[in-house]
Amino acid sequence: MSQTFTKDQVASHNKADSLWVIIDEDVYDLTKFQDEHPGGKKILQRVAGKDASKQFWKYHNEGILKKYKAQLQIGSLDSKKKEDAASSSASASSSSTPATYDSEAYKNAKPAKAEVVLDPYGELIPFGDPSWYQGYHSPYYNATHAALREEVRQWVETEIEPYVTEWDEAKQVPPKIYKQMGERGYLAGLLGTRYPAQYVKNTVKSVPPEKWDFFHEMIITDELSRAASGGVVWNLIGGFGIGCPPLVKFGKKSLVDRILPGILAGDKRICLAITEPDAGSDVANLTCEAKLSEDGKYYIVNGEKKWITNGIWSDYFTTAVRTGGPGMNGISVLLIEREAKGVSTRRMDCQGVWSSGTTYITFEDVKVPVENLLGKENQGFKVIMMNFNHERLGIVIQCLRFARVCYEESIKYAHKRRTFGKRLIDHPVIRMKLAHMARQIEASYNWLENIIFQAQSMDETEAMLKLGGAIAGLKAQSTTTFEFCAREASQIFGGLSYSRGGQGGKIERLYRDVRAYAIPGGSEEIMLDLSIRQSLRVHQLLGMKL
Repeated sequence: MSQTFTKDQVASHNKADSLWVIIDEDVYDLTKFQDEHPGGKKILQRVAGKDASKQFWKYHNEGILKKYKAQLQIGSLDSKKKEDAASSSASASSSSTPATYDSEAYKNAKPAKAEVVLDPYGELIPFGDPSWYQGYHSPYYNATHAALREEVRQWVETEIEPYVTEWDEAKQVPPKIYKQMGERGYLAGLLGTRYPAQYVKNTVKSVPPEKWDFFHEMIITDELSRAASGGVVWNLIGGFGIGCPPLVKFGKKSLVDRILPGILAGDKRICLAITEPDAGSDVANLTCEAKLSEDGKYYIVNGEKKWITNGIWSDYFTTAVRTGGPGMNGISVLLIEREAKGVSTRRMDCQGVWSSGTTYITFEDVKVPVENLLGKENQGFKVIMMNFNHERLGIVIQCLRFARVCYEESIKYAHKRRTFGKRLIDHPVIRMKLAHMARQIEASYNWLENIIFQAQSMDETEAMLKLGGAIAGLKAQSTTTFEFCAREASQIFGGLSYSRGGQGGKIERLYRDVRAYAIPGGSEEIMLDLSIRQSLRVHQLLGMKL
């Protein structure tokens, strides 16, 4: 804001017909906002012409300020302008945008190899962000990662975070946001592969395609998850992130060339359809059937799929079907197009992830060209298994950021809420809760970084064999960490986390989403058993001695 005011000027606007307030040295004109204020006009009129910072932060979180700032802020105090000028050089040196880095260092940065200390970034709440955000050494990140982090965070904070509650209640995210994912080049970077620049018009602004790595992919998912809504994250990358990789890795070139550009541009949507009413984690027992037509040109598909993320909006369905006998050796994967006759979808109402579009799908005599087979007939189980590592890592990334959000919101609230004559943070029992949250988050996140580095360093087959067990274990670890942090945050917020919206709104929403992460992608119990069984099997091949 270019306009500045003195405190006396603000104080003169202290009536209902001209109502200004100060919040953190910014000046807001709330005259026309009085009728919209959920707390009524009187509360605003009591602070008219005054500094209302204390009262505002007592009842609101930063999301409210972000939502209304552009609409209601008219300027700042003259004192703030002086402070900003004095601190401008310091803020420039601590900025995390690409321009602050040496151009040669940026040009020559090599993914996951440069051991550097990047400038501190964010609010610097201990454990509120990963350690590499806070000035700690890391072997995994360089200037391109910091640049992408800043790019995505700015977009999320302006275009997504202020509207999450509204979208959650509406159970839908505006299609333009998904389109922006394509326009910004983010969709193409979420495939667990090299960046497919040849299929996109716009690549990611802050990272050259040839320098894209798995940590860049992690950053997009992580920063999106700061919006604190599994529904929003799944709406934007849920179906795509698990439905598109099999197409890219196993689809015939003619099929990929025909449909991938539209998907990566954000014009078309795709989802993964594996789970059935009677087959969840037990994938080998799915019954959705695909039989070859008499002329051998089509598969005729009949069956049902359930709990399919993004299904109601999808144009394409990466679908597991039974083409052979019982068990895993009779499964194939087909790319089914909505425009084919016989595909019907209906929304399911679920406990959490409201805006993700959870769907029940029915296939009735759907004709699917044989060219739409992904991989080989009756070898679809391999396609599914190779896709699970990528899916589960996405779940891990989201869970750990959601856990951090619960922790960060609790830290902030504990510093302003007072009980029994002192702040919550001054009660040892509250600090103990925060400490347990932080230790679980940090332990899980360091495991995640190591696995992502291993996945990046191995070819896909080696990663599937060696990392499948560890990823399954980490998936269970991250979902239990998320659940623990959501519960402890709810205890810290008390009744505020039981009502939708307001100061505890993020906690209430995330608590609803917990089950959506603990069950899909493999339930916790199955993941823990798989982690040991697969790890033992692999290490026997590696020469384990018992």
